[in-house]
Amino acid sequence: MACFLGIDFGTTGARAIVIDQYQHIQTEVSCLFPTVSPEERANCWENSLWQLMGEIPEGVRSQLQSIAINGTSSTILLGDAQGTPLYPPQMYNDTCDPASLELLTTLAPAGHPVLSASSSLAKLLGLSRQVDMGAVRYLMHQADWLAFLLHGRLGLSDDHNSLKLGYDPGMAEGRSSSMATYPPWFQKSPLKQLFPLLPQVLRPGAPIGPIQSDHATRFGIPADCQIHAGTTDSIAAFLASGANQPGMAVTSLGSTLVLKLLSQTRVDQAEYGIYSHRLGKYWLVGGASNTGGAVLQHFFSPSELQQLSQQIDPSQPSPWRYYPLLKPGERFPINDPALRPQLTPRPKDPVAFLHGLLESLARIEAQGYDLLQAHGATPLQSVSTAGGGAQNAVWQTIRQRHLQVPCDAAPYQQAAYGTALLAAHGPFA
Repeated sequence: MACFLGIDFGTTGARAIVIDQYQHIQTEVSCLFPTVSPEERANCWENSLWQLMGEIPEGVRSQLQSIAINGTSSTILLGDAQGTPLYPPQMYNDTCDPASLELLTTLAPAGHPVLSASSSLAKLLGLSRQVDMGAVRYLMHQADWLAFLLHGRLGLSDDHNSLKLGYDPGMAEGRSSSMATYPPWFQKSPLKQLFPLLPQVLRPGAPIGPIQSDHATRFGIPADCQIHAGTTDSIAAFLASGANQPGMAVTSLGSTLVLKLLSQTRVDQAEYGIYSHRLGKYWLVGGASNTGGAVLQHFFSPSELQQLSQQIDPSQPSPWRYYPLLKPGERFPINDPALRPQLTPRPKDPVAFLHGLLESLARIEAQGYDLLQAHGATPLQSVSTAGGGAQNAVWQTIRQRHLQVPCDAAPYQQAAYGTALLAAHGPFA
């Protein structure tokens, strides 16, 4: 039986799902990341990768034909000639200093996806002005580095992860050289000096090479098992949902809130945190907010969320209007690295407070989809929901009241499942 492994590296943990040739799940394992310092993050990710691989049943590992990995968007590492991370990873919600972003605005065109303080390129430019770059040879996204640990080839990425690095998927059509898809403004200093660090970009799902022999032996995986180019966690969740027609959208309700709307039209508006990924013949237009489930988990335990939610009447709007963030800074639908959390006034009744948070998150989600459509994306027809928040029926009802379109839980909600599909079927036509 042929099997295909997808691995999802999220904010708080990692998950692996193996599917067969009929897209049925054969096994699923997961782990939570321990609390570690920024300097220990890369080691934590590597240990989690080996833990997941080891927990897949031996009989399933022996049938693996391909593997793909997704990671959080704009999470980057700087590596030396051997691929060893030299500095703590920059996380998806880390931002560059204001001076570096200001410099980048003089180099990249207005409205480009890199013109955000949290973009991969902004972080690279900021780091280059702060740390010793003498030994740095590779810019790697989280998914790139984890896949490298399996296949052993450096300097490779996929066009989903590389969008916020400056790669232009619209220029890729008909080009044989991946370097041609980095825009001409990369020849301006100081980007010109950083250009050698940028990866060669492959289509998500493209085969890279077989798993390294020592890992094949260690885990009992066939020597010809192929490692494929990956994607981002939110796009993997979109793939898992099965959404495939313009107007269909997926909201990922995990630690953060991520919107993806399949569109016939490409939309890039960096000033609003809007960007587009190529997905087959369509565009996946979306944005990622720093609000989301992590804020809920900060105030309530899982059992409290379940019990208190059941006491909310979702048909009634909450009078409390918040902007739930754990720290200053927002990406979408408001792109403001200094935006401060708004979590007051806080009612004494925890049910009322939770109602206000859920209502506010739903309002932000609806505001995001309205913004995508206002800038030219295909009109919203339906929303599938992925992530832990999809299990909250009260929240689902509140969201549908705001969205005014059918809103259902996706049949498959795990990003690891979408990544397994990518491993099984390769690049989308």
